[in-house]
Amino acid sequence: MSGWHCYILECADGTLYTGITNDLEKRLGAHNNGTASKYTRSRLPVRLAYIENQPDRAAASRREMEIKRLPRPAKLALLG
Repeated sequence: MSGWHCYILECADGTLYTGITNDLEKRLGAHNNGTASKYTRSRLPVRLAYIENQPDRAAASRREMEIKRLPRPAKLALLG
């Protein structure tokens, strides 16, 4: 997948992490190697639970902030 993506990871402890990237495979690998985020480093392994394609970095960042503001039940509803 090319372009920018907003994603949600499910961590091993059941918590959710939201981020953006333009290289999903590389970013997911970095998360699972413990090098992408201080938050996910101590909650390995993580799995990709949700992804939205975005037209550019600005749109991805805006959507990331929208998702981060949602209560957990709303985030879980996104995951289906």
